[in-house]
Amino acid sequence: MNKTGFIFDLDGVIVDTAKYHYLAWRNLANELGFEFTHDQNELFKGVSRKRCLEILLDIGGVEATKAQFDTWMIEKNEDYLKYIEKMDESEILPDVTKVLRYLKERELPIALGSASKNAKPILEKVKLLPYFDVIVDGNNVTKAKPDPEVFLIAAEELGVNPQNCVVFEDAQAGIKAANAAGMVSIGIGDAKILSEADYNFNDFTEMDVKFLVGLINDNK
Repeated sequence: MNKTGFIFDLDGVIVDTAKYHYLAWRNLANELGFEFTHDQNELFKGVSRKRCLEILLDIGGVEATKAQFDTWMIEKNEDYLKYIEKMDESEILPDVTKVLRYLKERELPIALGSASKNAKPILEKVKLLPYFDVIVDGNNVTKAKPDPEVFLIAAEELGVNPQNCVVFEDAQAGIKAANAAGMVSIGIGDAKILSEADYNFNDFTEMDVKFLVGLINDNK
């Protein structure tokens, strides 16, 4: 039997840190003299920090030297870290722990595949780090989603063939990356936005054990 590997995105799948990213980007936009809305924040889903800042500056019509750009990247991240410093288990999205526990009890390989450079400290804060065999985040990859690099590295480190991996994602870019890697893609969130996913759920409360067993048995 080929083991099924499970790869989870972080923001919007395991915890909702998107709200803290938004506040930190909004604070920077305000400092630079313009507004940054929730609708505009949708452009940032699944995107690297560098690309987010490029989009933000474009929205505000702000030009920056490399030194300014680098300073603002650091400033935004330090602001964001102040928010996540206060995180605890209450930030875990509904039934995520139940699904992780089910997979762990069956000794199935579990990885994190996230653009976040703060993935490990966040998992530590919410006490989920022990569930993960592999962490692949913004510190390990050079190409952002929709490039499949993050998921292919995760599969390799888990020792599982890409076609035997299942990815949980909340962003279009992440679903595209999972599909490009030849993995089963599961959209967590709005099915209209995540229409390219193989399966869709609003959240993990809709995912029953029978569905997980089906994913595992597909690789027997």
